[in-house]
Amino acid sequence: MMFQELFQAVVNGNAAQVKSLCKQNIAGGISANELLAQGLLPGMEEVGRLFKEGEYFLPHVIMAAKAMEAGMEMLRPELAASDTRRSVKIALGTVQGDLHDIGKNLVGILMTGGGFEVVDLGRDVPPDRFVDAVQNQGVRAIGMSALLTTTMPVMAKTIQAFNEKGLRDRVKILVGGAPVSQRYADEIGADGFASDAPSAVELAKRLCGTGILPVS
Repeated sequence: MMFQELFQAVVNGNAAQVKSLCKQNIAGGISANELLAQGLLPGMEEVGRLFKEGEYFLPHVIMAAKAMEAGMEMLRPELAASDTRRSVKIALGTVQGDLHDIGKNLVGILMTGGGFEVVDLGRDVPPDRFVDAVQNQGVRAIGMSALLTTTMPVMAKTIQAFNEKGLRDRVKILVGGAPVSQRYADEIGADGFASDAPSAVELAKRLCGTGILPVS
C-alpha cells in the first residue's frame, strides 16, 4: 500500500505528497532503494505510458518530474550512503546547427524517470562534444535529436567521429526527431531509432539493459 500511494502521488504530480511519503517511509525503516524501485520509478514509467497514449500532455509530465525530483531530494543521502546502485549515464543533445530542444528535454525528463543519469549537452552540439561525453564522462549511451533535414547529416558525422576515435563499441547510439526514421538510423549505423520520448526510454533500456545497475 505504501508503494502504491507513492506511485500514485508521482502520477498525480503531487510533489508535496511524494516528499512527505518518502520522509515518512524512510523514518519507518523502508530503504531508499525500495522507495525508488517500487514507487518513484514505476510512477514515472506510468506517466510515460499515459503520455504515449495521449492521456497525459507535456504539463502533466513536467509536474510528475517535479514530484519525482522532490522524492529524490529525500532519497539521495541514503542512496549515496548505501552505494548499492549506480545509474547508466546517457548524454542527450540536439545536433550541431539545430536549436530545437523541446523534444530532447522531454526525453531527458522521462529518461531520468526511467532511472538513467542524464547528461544534457543542450542544443547545437558538435560531434566532438558527444565523443567527449563518452570518452571523459562515463557516458554509455547517447541520444541525438534533429528537427531539420539539413542537420540530420550531423548524426552520421557523429557516428563517424566515434569510429575514428575507436570508441564506437563503447556506446549505444539512439537517434530521433521529426524527419528521422528507422531507415535513416540503419543507414548511418545507429543502434536504434525512437519516434517519441516514451519509446526512447524503452529503447535505451533494451540497449543498455536497464537504467539502474548494481555496483560491481
